Amino acid sequence: MTQEKNEANKALIDKINDLEENYGKTFSNTQKILLTTDGSITAILDVLYGKITLKTIDQHFENADAEHAKLINVCQGEEINFREVIMHKDGKPLIYAISHIPLSRCHEGICSDLIRADIPIGRILKNYDIESRREIRNIYIEKPDEKLQEIFGTDEDMLARDYVIINCDEILMWIKEVFPVSQFTEI
Repeated sequence: MTQEKNEANKALIDKINDLEENYGKTFSNTQKILLTTDGSITAILDVLYGKITLKTIDQHFENADAEHAKLINVCQGEEINFREVIMHKDGKPLIYAISHIPLSRCHEGICSDLIRADIPIGRILKNYDIESRREIRNIYIEKPDEKLQEIFGTDEDMLARDYVIINCDEILMWIKEVFPVSQFTEI
């Protein structure tokens, strides 16, 4: 297991190095940590800023289409929870995130917390003492759509990553996190 972990870490470092080279910019240590951590982003932001808050933009149940079914390894048509949030501190948006969660793998309490409250997923997993691991799938730069431009007040490029949270060898959640390339450069 240690060798696998070391190889995964090396692959993430290589991915960041390639991204920097292709983009022509060196990212800050904080940006690199946020893009490569296999721990809770919420915990990192809490350390950097004090306790952050979460604003839910949209949350609903839907049947998984082919693309989303593949992301979370379920059958097409299976019911999933879609959640779109902004992590912020004192009204300043820090990170935009979306998640897809198969309801069939979701503990009743977790589903209840996801639906009724603006609680970050990292805190929900901690509150229920869910043993899990994160596997980062992609780290990349994307152009912001109108929604991201409005949220962050900029049309600059966005740093992004997507990953899965695995519990009992099954995908519990797929998450994408995004923030402007100028964010977290001075911390």
